Amino acid sequence: MHSGQQLLEKNSIIISGLPPWAQELSKKYCSKTVNLYFVHGNIRDFLPHRDIQGSFSFVRINDYISEVIFGNRDIIVFYDKSAGLTFCLQEMLSAYLERMHAQYPTEALADFLSRDPVKAFAYLERYFIMNMKQNKRMVLIIDYSESLVPSEDIANLSETDRYCFVTLNRWANDPVFTNEDISVVMLTENITDINSRFTASPSTVKIHIPLPNEETRIRFLEYLKTQEEILVLERGLNTEKIGKLTSGLNLVNLHQLAAETYQTIDANGKPEDNISRLSHTDSATLQFLKRKKQEIIEHEAGGLLEFVDTSCDLSYVAGNVFVKKRLYNAVRAIKQGRADVLPMGYLISGPIGTGKSFMVSAFAGEIGIPMVRLCNFQATQPGITQSNLEKTLNILKALTPVAVMVDEADAVFGRRNAPAGESRIFAQIAGFMGNTQHRGNIIWFLITSRPDLLPIDLKRQGRAEEHLALFYPETTKEKTEIFEALKKKLRIKLKDVHVPAIIRRIKFAVSGSDLEAILVRAQLTAAMESRTMVTTQDITRTIEDFIPPAYPHEIELQNLVAVLECTGKEMLPARYQHLDRSKLVADIRELKLLMGEK
Repeated sequence: MHSGQQLLEKNSIIISGLPPWAQELSKKYCSKTVNLYFVHGNIRDFLPHRDIQGSFSFVRINDYISEVIFGNRDIIVFYDKSAGLTFCLQEMLSAYLERMHAQYPTEALADFLSRDPVKAFAYLERYFIMNMKQNKRMVLIIDYSESLVPSEDIANLSETDRYCFVTLNRWANDPVFTNEDISVVMLTENITDINSRFTASPSTVKIHIPLPNEETRIRFLEYLKTQEEILVLERGLNTEKIGKLTSGLNLVNLHQLAAETYQTIDANGKPEDNISRLSHTDSATLQFLKRKKQEIIEHEAGGLLEFVDTSCDLSYVAGNVFVKKRLYNAVRAIKQGRADVLPMGYLISGPIGTGKSFMVSAFAGEIGIPMVRLCNFQATQPGITQSNLEKTLNILKALTPVAVMVDEADAVFGRRNAPAGESRIFAQIAGFMGNTQHRGNIIWFLITSRPDLLPIDLKRQGRAEEHLALFYPETTKEKTEIFEALKKKLRIKLKDVHVPAIIRRIKFAVSGSDLEAILVRAQLTAAMESRTMVTTQDITRTIEDFIPPAYPHEIELQNLVAVLECTGKEMLPARYQHLDRSKLVADIRELKLLMGEK
């Protein structure tokens, strides 16, 4: 039987009790097929470990790998550019220095522990060779490994970085090392920060540590209580509720949140016991936790994510009946747990002012899930963006279920033929959007008034599968419904106003945004006269004075490209339902030429 298989069977019970990422690392180590591992993702967190008695402890990654996976046995070395070489145990350090000093008596002891990777790796390699054939396990754990083999072309690497690149490659492929029990574990938060020649090599293994799930967060909160940490809970809140609320946070964030909650509340009142009860209302502390969670996640995402207000539901949306019908069907499917019938994402198009972004946020409010906006990353450097994007996508996986809004999607997303850095970012997002494991858990909404400028790869089936289009209201009934919905949204009080009669006074094409502007101006008129009620005269005067923005060619082009993208005839206005497709394409081309577009 192969020695790796024997090792797997011998340790199968221990391995089965580890978290999935640690199981994968252990199995790869026991298989003896590779010796270079990249561990990435949530590596700066407390990692949960359940001992034989079933109790949990939470430790840092260096301690987890050295103690839990490798058992603090034989030779376990740590390296990073700040600390240089350090060892798992004092006796390991003493044995190393004694052996190296005996072999190289003229060298300074400090050189054997140098922060310079050229010196450190040269001495360490000699030490490993000295201990070969002694049936010893040798493990090197390199932290901040992106500082040694950064994601750059080899031609742009410094001499030191090239040395590290060649040395680590040699250790991963030279039989002198691969035939021995030598393992190199490289730690990095974002795998995209590492040179792609390493990460794409078949002689390396990539292990991802995910953000903690709900069960782990709850166990950590319970663990804080056993460690005499003061965890302040308001009446009606418990560790289970907080664990559910804090999706997307790691355990370090959670510890910080618990500490800040204590500090914030303690300024107003002393805790009564280990789990203090507060006199504040339930919503106050709950809102505090939600706000802090949003702040932490937005910071962790490097500015690529921001939370969207979802206080309104679809009852606030008027007009576009068929689009609302599609979204209500999706709401029913989600509430019935039928994620398998949901589209991977939606493309929402239509001219400016039709309320596309508001409708999407109302959908998220209807089903009670968080919504985040993916911000424009084109202004930042591609290398930084790619690193932040990897972390952002991992946060989205931990936040599920979540809706992701991409406003002005045509401007946010690059094209495949963009410069190398941008095209890699595009491929990273496109691949994530098309992962069917996320169906029904991460719902994408690509919002744009120019869907023709959006790359086809993002609009195709398997990514943005439903193409919905919103248009300006055309009938008095549609305009009246929007007027009433806006009145509700803006909390405007009307006095003796007959809305249909008011609507008939509008003699120009009007969007939902135009109607909102009219109502806000009318409310301002009333406020300037110290009135809380808006009258017919206020609205009539506003309509007579109102001049809508005039972009006729742009609006018509936005209408036509929305019609072209729409995947349901029922949501099209009557004048577009029977439009010949070739005529539609010709009209779009003509308008683009008229506006100076290619």
